Amino acid sequence: MLSNSPRVHAPPDAQPLIRLDEVRKSFTLPDGRTLEAVRPSSLAIARGDIFGIVGKSGAGKSTLLRLINLLERPDAGRVFVGGRELTALAKPALRDARQAIGMIFQQFNLLQNASVFDNVAFPLRIHGRHAEAQVRARVDECLALVGLVDKAGSHPAQLSGGQKQRVAIARALASRPDVLLCDEPTSALDAETTESLLATLRDINAQLGVTIVIVTHELSVVTALCRNAVVVEDGRIADRFDLASSARFLPVTRLGRDLLRLRGSPEVLDAADRGHDIDRREPARA
Repeated sequence: MLSNSPRVHAPPDAQPLIRLDEVRKSFTLPDGRTLEAVRPSSLAIARGDIFGIVGKSGAGKSTLLRLINLLERPDAGRVFVGGRELTALAKPALRDARQAIGMIFQQFNLLQNASVFDNVAFPLRIHGRHAEAQVRARVDECLALVGLVDKAGSHPAQLSGGQKQRVAIARALASRPDVLLCDEPTSALDAETTESLLATLRDINAQLGVTIVIVTHELSVVTALCRNAVVVEDGRIADRFDLASSARFLPVTRLGRDLLRLRGSPEVLDAADRGHDIDRREPARA
């Protein structure tokens, strides 16, 4: 187990760990048109949550995720993580703040010529703040958590897709982040490997209290892992779900309806199809 002390999950009315306040992001296309990737959107995510952002390809879900650590800087709006407004920080302070935010990607983004050990050690060594003995101890802890101690000397080309993603998770955890952002981490994996990876993420959340935000187009990933979720459609947050709640409400998107079916709430959708009066209010924000 990693040496991080366990974190206590925040009560529902506590200050959210992550808050997006009317953020907006657009891009200029090669033909000169403007793509509104994220239309004005607000979002709050509680400390210790496992939060899903789901949507079809091109919906804006990955851009919304990347606004959290300012890999994409919003055109408007504010981003808060841990009570700090990231959008107000100068570059040196933002660089320090990002140490509390780990990220894993769909294509792993590993250093191909470096060993597993050196890949995980990279974020610790690049800042030069740790003695080599501390780096080795931390890398060993992270590899133990993801079950890859025996692969420390291997290189990425020698690993399976699932093992590569576990290395990416270990690397993201090396700096002891409060938040782990996951951008389509299972899309390149088969079903069995996906299930194993989700179990790893669930254990990380339970053991360390790390808040996990995961972008995916796979509804089964959301229902298997997440406590709260949003559906992004055309750059907007169109549906919000408390997946642990029994509240009855009618989603406005097809993905939202499919998510409720997978969740095991067909009676809500059946009632809606019959024209019954269902609560159309959004559930409380995460």
